[in-house]
Amino acid sequence: MIDRAYLLDYDGCHRLLTERLREPAPGRIQLLTGPRQVGKTTLLLELVKARGAAAQYVAGDDPTAGLPGFWERLWTEAETQARHAPALLVIDEIHNIPEWGKRLKGQHDRLRRHRIPLHVIVTGSSALRVSGTSCESLAGRFERLTLTHWSAAALTHNFGVSPPVAALQVIQFGPYPGAQQFQSDFRRWGAYIRDAIIEPAIGRDVLSLGAVRRPALLRQLFAVATNLPTQIVSLQKLQGQLQDRGALETLAHYLTLLAEAYLVVGLEKFGEREHRRRAAPPKLLVLNNALLSALHPQGPPDAEREPARFGAWVENACLAFAWNAGQRVVYWREEPLEVDGVIEGSWGAWAVEIKTGPFDSSRLRGLFEFCLRYPRYRPLLITAPGDEPLARRLGVPVVNWSDFLLFGPPADGRKVPA
Repeated sequence: MIDRAYLLDYDGCHRLLTERLREPAPGRIQLLTGPRQVGKTTLLLELVKARGAAAQYVAGDDPTAGLPGFWERLWTEAETQARHAPALLVIDEIHNIPEWGKRLKGQHDRLRRHRIPLHVIVTGSSALRVSGTSCESLAGRFERLTLTHWSAAALTHNFGVSPPVAALQVIQFGPYPGAQQFQSDFRRWGAYIRDAIIEPAIGRDVLSLGAVRRPALLRQLFAVATNLPTQIVSLQKLQGQLQDRGALETLAHYLTLLAEAYLVVGLEKFGEREHRRRAAPPKLLVLNNALLSALHPQGPPDAEREPARFGAWVENACLAFAWNAGQRVVYWREEPLEVDGVIEGSWGAWAVEIKTGPFDSSRLRGLFEFCLRYPRYRPLLITAPGDEPLARRLGVPVVNWSDFLLFGPPADGRKVPA
């Protein structure tokens, strides 16, 4: 599973890697994973540029990486650079190099024995492709960081998008940085999302594991999940919507693979007993709304013309933002009561209800009941901009969805700033 301790956005990951490069070398290998097209290569090139001549960047998918002697020459050059001052070696897409884990272990141990001051950063496109036996051989020698999907605040900081526009963009188009330039041409934008993100993630990152024996079923499950964002759906019901039906265990396994590929998560039900949580139907959460928009026949929803679909996408964006920020996210339902999300982590402990349309106290019964049963969780109502006064009259802490997507929950309820 993905290491939740170091789920970072672009700016946070840049800061942390910069701090690691200030530490004495050789330290532990920095292993950077994450979704496709979130800026891993761009970030690394910025770090290399900042180090100047004392840094070297190579791509594991470059044709020259397959030539005889490539690996040996790479490390000879890097060690030569490190003779004069601490140096940096960056290997992008390292999973394309055969037996990379074992070979990297040998080189790291050599750096330690000879005290060669060389920092090493390596990347892979998905947690799936840099896990298992490759990482087991590196045990104790690396730190894994995950550059996750961008936030609205990151769009504002890096692209100069106004905060309200950035929040709306996260809902309607998602925050993939490379897609920003195509938003004025929806057909071109959609082709980019499908061809540069969805197809490589489904067709290569996941299928290359060898653990997917029914790729058509995996694709169908992904398509159904993106059509049902924030829906609580039993595996039996999912099975009924698939043309290529598979065993429930297979569907559960494929849903786990989609989560490891940073595409779709099946949120667990809040509960005290683990076996009951696992038996409960998952709540489908798509980790980037761009995946919704690129695959929906009508594209992104309009708040006035399609309030129901827009509301579902707002809920998906808010819960995905929390998940991508490293929070634990589950849902709660005790018929007929329900809470959209239960969030716990560095933001604090929150029970979250998301209302983008009219509401009254009767629509918040699930939120009130949950917080009565579990008082350590604070209630939080996420509304449409302008509806905050009504929530305050009902005595519920409130934030509108635009501010939530930019800043998270109210700061006074967090244990650690986001």
